[in-house]
Amino acid sequence: VIWFDWRIEQPAFKNYLQRFAAYYYNRAAEWNRGVVVQYKHEAFPEKVAVLDIERGQLSDIRPLTWQTDTAVAKNSWGYVESRDYKQAGDLIGDLVDIVSKNGILLLNIGPRPDGTIPEGDAQLLREIGKWLAVNGEAIYNTRPWTIYGEGPTQVVGGEFNDTSRQSFTAEDVRFTTNGDTLYATIFGWPEGELTIRALGKNAGHYDGSIGNVELIGSSEPVQWTQDDSGLHMTMPSKKSGEHAFVLKITR
Repeated sequence: VIWFDWRIEQPAFKNYLQRFAAYYYNRAAEWNRGVVVQYKHEAFPEKVAVLDIERGQLSDIRPLTWQTDTAVAKNSWGYVESRDYKQAGDLIGDLVDIVSKNGILLLNIGPRPDGTIPEGDAQLLREIGKWLAVNGEAIYNTRPWTIYGEGPTQVVGGEFNDTSRQSFTAEDVRFTTNGDTLYATIFGWPEGELTIRALGKNAGHYDGSIGNVELIGSSEPVQWTQDDSGLHMTMPSKKSGEHAFVLKITR
């Protein structure tokens, strides 16, 4: 992976970037290796490299792969003694939202001068890893669905706004797919019945009939019915973990 920061979108760099890309991709073909070039703004034409959005996200699905680069701390990319850390739940929420829109999360941590990882950084990574150990099938090898999700929390597209937006709620849902399996991730434990309107019989998104709904990480069944207004569910008596909860929906 070769990752470019800003400024290379200036006209003076255009010919050099074209020569670089041609050289790099031709060498990759000789090496028989997959390589990636990442850029910001409009430095490369679409389909030539992967668009990167610093400390921000997109508001909808982008057909071409894109990426967010951000840090575990709000106030620094590198190591500082006083770090204003993000919450693990918010980072997991960003990850799910980005993947639902065909994106990738590049998450930065800041080592100390001696190369060791601060405990605050390490703890956030452990929390994300713990969540992925249970729910990773809703992230790895998945693709976007027909819509990214539903719910009241809207992500404003653009750079440098990931520290100011509201946290996702239990009413927010994000979708990913793998083959005929649909994953619906909710960002809080619902009180009472949960309804996903996008899965209503007349919503026009889900092709065919739903055969089963399960909560990943739970051995208890999910009670559910589907009608024109949505998929209605009563969750198991116990939570399957923390931060976000994944419903696995199959035919």
